[in-house]
Amino acid sequence: MAARFEPAMIDAWLASLGHASSHTRAAYRRDLAHFARYWQAHASRHPQGVDTHAVRGFVAWLHRQGLNGRSIARALSALRGLYRHEIRHGRLRENPVADVRAPKAPKRLPRTLDVDQTTRLLDAEAQDAAAPDDALRLRDLAMWELAYSCGLRVSELVGVDAVGALDCRARELRVLGKGGKERVVPVGSKAIAAIERWLPVRDGLAAVDEPALFVGRRGRRITVREVQMRLKQWAQRQGLDVPVHPHMLRHSFATHLLESSGDLRAVQELLGHSDIRTTQVYTHLDFQHLARVYDAAHPRARRKP
Repeated sequence: MAARFEPAMIDAWLASLGHASSHTRAAYRRDLAHFARYWQAHASRHPQGVDTHAVRGFVAWLHRQGLNGRSIARALSALRGLYRHEIRHGRLRENPVADVRAPKAPKRLPRTLDVDQTTRLLDAEAQDAAAPDDALRLRDLAMWELAYSCGLRVSELVGVDAVGALDCRARELRVLGKGGKERVVPVGSKAIAAIERWLPVRDGLAAVDEPALFVGRRGRRITVREVQMRLKQWAQRQGLDVPVHPHMLRHSFATHLLESSGDLRAVQELLGHSDIRTTQVYTHLDFQHLARVYDAAHPRARRKP
């Protein structure tokens, strides 16, 4: 079913989005401005109005403009929302964007640290020399060791409580993941040792009613932002020449474990992925590692200089 399109429709729809942030509204307006430009140039080809054929032409036009699949999907989402608004107000019966999908964006592989880089990052002696007066370096090392040992999301890391979540004797951690799903994961010996060195400092720093395992100088649960900043500074002091963020430790955990074990299902369970297809991205990373080894070692694979 064809639909009308007028620039005034954009203002009316955006005004109805009371829950949306100014950033979201601005992004929607930019995306719909793309369609307004397209429609101004191509409306004569679609005398009945905006229909599925016109929307597919818009997708092709965006692709020729150099937009990637992710950006096209966002533009379609804005246009779809605009016409849902028209349907709600009885001005349209069917959404012309409903059956149109953006081309798949190539999946970007997560960046990881190799084993040598990870070892360098977690070199406590080098960090002690770099920051001898910072008592919280014990906390930071415990956080990095635990995040890498268990493949934690940064939200899971800051959410760990000192009592009830971690069992140092059994070397187990109870993690509250996305959607409130709980999982129990093993904790490596180096992470346990780092945590046991941090706990006496934590007990003297944490507020009486603060349950968090990792706290800041004020005795309250550390924030995600602070974790990000501390890890970036830590990696710089360790001399790593790549930007390091907390999720990189999770990606590195998964990649290194898969390289060593080849057990994708176990990696899925440890990461807390509900769908194994989410975990399969690490098989591509593993193949990259194998390809590098092959190219470097196989006598018939060495590339000519």
